[in-house]
Amino acid sequence: MRTTDSGDEADAGSEATVLLHRTALGTLPAEPLPFDGDSVLRRTGVDDGRPFILGSDGSYDLHLNRCLRDLENWGVRSENSRIAYSTDVMLYCRFLHESRGGKSIWDTDGADLRAYKAVRLHGSGPGSVSVATWNRSIAALDKWVQWSLHEELLPAEPFRYVDKTVVSPQGPKRVRVNADAEPEVPRQPIRFLSHEDFMLWRDVGLRGLLPDGSPDAKWRGRNGERNALFADLLVCTGMRLGEAASLLTTELPPVNGRRLIGDITVSAAVAKRGKARTVYVRPRVARDLHHYVGMERDELVQRRRVQGVYEAPADPLPVRRANRQALVIENGTSRSYSRIAAADRTRLVQVDGRGGVVGPLCLWLGENGLPLRSSTWQSVFQRANERCVAFELDFDVHPHTLRHTFAVHMLGLLLRQTVRALGMREDHRFTHAEVKRLLIGNPLRKLQLLLGHRHEATVYTYLDVLDEAQEIVLAALDDWDEQAAAFERIRLDAEDDR
Repeated sequence: MRTTDSGDEADAGSEATVLLHRTALGTLPAEPLPFDGDSVLRRTGVDDGRPFILGSDGSYDLHLNRCLRDLENWGVRSENSRIAYSTDVMLYCRFLHESRGGKSIWDTDGADLRAYKAVRLHGSGPGSVSVATWNRSIAALDKWVQWSLHEELLPAEPFRYVDKTVVSPQGPKRVRVNADAEPEVPRQPIRFLSHEDFMLWRDVGLRGLLPDGSPDAKWRGRNGERNALFADLLVCTGMRLGEAASLLTTELPPVNGRRLIGDITVSAAVAKRGKARTVYVRPRVARDLHHYVGMERDELVQRRRVQGVYEAPADPLPVRRANRQALVIENGTSRSYSRIAAADRTRLVQVDGRGGVVGPLCLWLGENGLPLRSSTWQSVFQRANERCVAFELDFDVHPHTLRHTFAVHMLGLLLRQTVRALGMREDHRFTHAEVKRLLIGNPLRKLQLLLGHRHEATVYTYLDVLDEAQEIVLAALDDWDEQAAAFERIRLDAEDDR
């Protein structure tokens, strides 16, 4: 079990008393537990990667931790969301213990929540949070209330709720909300990068070059090309951080010379809301991925294998054979990638005919030869931002920024392809209504009326049989490649001039 203590989120000056842990790889927390930790957790159903809360005296609240394990069944599908909700509940328990006379969460009331709000949302200490984070805390506590009432563990709602009218896609709707939730703040403008800014941030922040493109003699980074390739994958596919971080080597599309065969399927097990989808990767990036696997990654795995890193992996899932759709575990069981969650992917290891471990199947490996976690990539991006700031380059790039960058540029490229397909002049200036009709309203609306369907969404299924739809996407990717290549030529010409 790996200890995950969110002490930096506690009230200023307080010590960590109520702790959040996560099980991982079968090792116990550094501090001793007042019970046979491993057997108790296994018996109560806390499997690897699941968060659990210990009280200030090391006690294990069976009901509270059962609530955490049930979050997925109560609509909290994402692993990151479950960890965030568990952290929010833990922090409230800590506040009750430290600032409300040692109260248990089972004895809490509205006065406790209002006091917590005064510290957490309106306080000036290091533990203060934004409105969005506060509302997530409220959502986590409301989920605990709903679960506890369903399990008949609470006699009544401990917090006050009010009715509120909200605008939904189906029109105005009355909903019940926690009285201490805050009105949503206006959505901030989407942050994205131009091609030129992305390449500057990537080369300076991740690859360790100077702003003029020349090598930096002071650069001591050892994984610049790997990190830059990860950023390239995000920006050219729009994948989420967790999706890209959990890719397996066997899920990469093969490359035959300059020709890319197939695409990348984002598995339902790692996709948000469990919805699988296909992403198209640029041929150059696909070739770079295979080069990384065959050269840098392979050298790392062989070196760590000789050092014995893989001799006794903790809780492994040995893989005998694998293709791009499924793999065969050592016991002969076939498992589709759509059923292998992110946590299990880090346990997948390739084995030889004698059962010896060859290496991990996860695509992205750290210096120790083991799979990288999503949180590590967040740190990589933060260090890249800090390096750029040192050169007075004002970048604040996160993995999701690259997803927005992909979306904004792809939308523009798709619109251009649509305009070309309709035989219109590209320099024609469209009104907002014309743009909407070009993108979704015009042909589909006409088809809806011709077929007599009630909802426009009903005719979307016809898009699936149009080869032109994929051709437009691939043509847009070609435009993307042309733009990137143009910026690269400019950089190389500038280097030649020096």
